[in-house]
Amino acid sequence: MTATQDTRERRRVFADLTPLRTSVHYRRLWFGNTVSWVGQGMTALTISLQVYDITRSPFSVGLVGLFSLVPLVVFGLYGGAIADTVDRRKLGLLSASGSAALSIALASAAFAGFHRLWFLYGIVALQSVCAALNAPARSSMIPRLLPPEQLRAANALNSMVTTFGTLVGPSLGGLIVGLAGYQTAYLVDAVAFSASLYAMWRLPSMLPERTGNKRASVLDGLRFLATRPNLRMTFFSDFCAMILAHPRALFPAVAVLWYGGDAKTTGLLVAAPAFGALLGGVLSGWQGRIRHHGQAILIAVACWGTAIAVFGLTRNLWLGLLLLALAGYSDTVSMIFRNTMMQVAAPDEMRGRLQGVFIVVVAGGPRLGDFLAGSVADLTSPAVAITGGGITCVLAVGALSLYARGFRRYDALDPTP
Repeated sequence: MTATQDTRERRRVFADLTPLRTSVHYRRLWFGNTVSWVGQGMTALTISLQVYDITRSPFSVGLVGLFSLVPLVVFGLYGGAIADTVDRRKLGLLSASGSAALSIALASAAFAGFHRLWFLYGIVALQSVCAALNAPARSSMIPRLLPPEQLRAANALNSMVTTFGTLVGPSLGGLIVGLAGYQTAYLVDAVAFSASLYAMWRLPSMLPERTGNKRASVLDGLRFLATRPNLRMTFFSDFCAMILAHPRALFPAVAVLWYGGDAKTTGLLVAAPAFGALLGGVLSGWQGRIRHHGQAILIAVACWGTAIAVFGLTRNLWLGLLLLALAGYSDTVSMIFRNTMMQVAAPDEMRGRLQGVFIVVVAGGPRLGDFLAGSVADLTSPAVAITGGGITCVLAVGALSLYARGFRRYDALDPTP
């Protein structure tokens, strides 16, 4: 690296776009995923709106989340095992095609006036199955498209995709439903999948690099994880944040009790962490100078817990939103380094299964956190649940840092699983 390049690296603040410039396959995949994530965000909101329109029941709308969560958790692990067995390009192509076909089915039913609750729940469950198969395949493709030194930057760019889709998709979906109806929103999502399908169609074959003829199994993946302390710690650290300090379920009560607000205030509280998460990807250039990824993860999770704890003490809405945005930013920093460690330190034949475990943690952890926060708030108060959860998160991370000294010393230049 020349002196000019080194100075430029040190001054970098915004996301490193090198993966987009150097790999045409990654560039197509990134753009395709961006479009499809927006489409999926549209469909998620549209289905919720349609269920409520049919039933006028918030409980029925809540069941949409359950029908989405259960297949994602159940099939997440098996999707990872399949991704470590077959051609990942074909698996990604087939699962994305399945998602597109389901969006077409939703649009066709809406055009035909077929409004049945069981049909919508069934589509939601099948969409989660496709997502559980697609995510491990897509994630394990990235290390085959880019050199190891670009994976951290790629994960930062990927985090922007998911957050952008989460923020923009529902808003766009609500707008389209209001202007042109459910059928148009579903049809737009189906068309949006064509970008992802085209990107995967142009990829080369990606068979896993196997060291033997034994078929990949979920249990083998879990056994591998049990013997790799640094990779295992990436999940433990995430549990500290997502289970112990996850106040999302309390936002409706907080909006009313603390700020005297309404549904709009709740929307702001929900959007603030997502906005911070998007900034975490956009302003990720400085992360390229970090070698000790384990230490960075622990600090980021501790920052999440601290921000949540202080949020529980404030009664100023704008300060609260700022703290939630800081928490979202910290979560993205942690996620970027965790994903990079899994992709670099794990062998190719295990990457799909580790991503499957990651899906289960990401999908299940926040739900457990919602349950814990709600239970503690019922027994005490929202303030105790939120501040106490943040403090407990920081203490738990501190204990982990004392226990797993090797994780703190993990060096990106000498990755050890």
